Amino acid sequence: MKREELTRYLDNLLDAGRFRDYCPNGLQVEGRPDLQRLVAGVTASQALLDAAVARDADAILVHHGWFWRGEDGRVTGIRKTRLQTLLQHDINLIAYHLPLDSHAEFGNNAQLAKRLGWLADGRFGEQDVGWLGRLQTPTTLTQLSERVARELQRVPLTVGDGERLVSRIGWCSGGAQGLFEEAITLGVDAYLSGEVSEQTVHLARESGIGYLAAGHHASERYGVQALATHLAERFDLDCQFVDIDNPV
Repeated sequence: MKREELTRYLDNLLDAGRFRDYCPNGLQVEGRPDLQRLVAGVTASQALLDAAVARDADAILVHHGWFWRGEDGRVTGIRKTRLQTLLQHDINLIAYHLPLDSHAEFGNNAQLAKRLGWLADGRFGEQDVGWLGRLQTPTTLTQLSERVARELQRVPLTVGDGERLVSRIGWCSGGAQGLFEEAITLGVDAYLSGEVSEQTVHLARESGIGYLAAGHHASERYGVQALATHLAERFDLDCQFVDIDNPV
């Protein structure tokens, strides 16, 4: 398929123009116009670029792309090496950040709910990126933590009373610990995100609301993976998800 056809489809599917984001969404680096093979991953790291080159990919689809707001714009060092890899091999880089967190079906938060069996029933936070819902069966915070560890293959850092019963849950993948206080005011019993800050621990202890830091990478593997699967089914594209491990 043509590059413009794919990027136009993704922009519309993910409603990319709606978001005020920290980076450009959509096509970030232009490569060859015709696409047959796509590699998907969480972050456009050198390791993922090398994997795409080894697989003779025409395009790379990621959640964490490049050109972040406030970043040094000079193309030197690591940035030069990354960009040179794409340009030398004529590979497109396509990235969606907040649109891929938010999407109701293929987004990171939707996929977390699907994997963990949570029933979503609301949104919160700036641009509605945070999700609210309930567990199908109330469980203790310890049992919830164990379920998250099994499903995400990463033991979450869990703060709170392990015996606390959890029914209402709030979550937002990645670095969304800043939404925790708002989630508390909305009546959740526990909140999950990818990361944790020093003050998050005190908020959890003093509010009595459980907090689970499941890993930024671990909580954001599934959106781009689901999106790549969808593209393979809808179009004549060979799509492969490559998981570059990241302990954070």
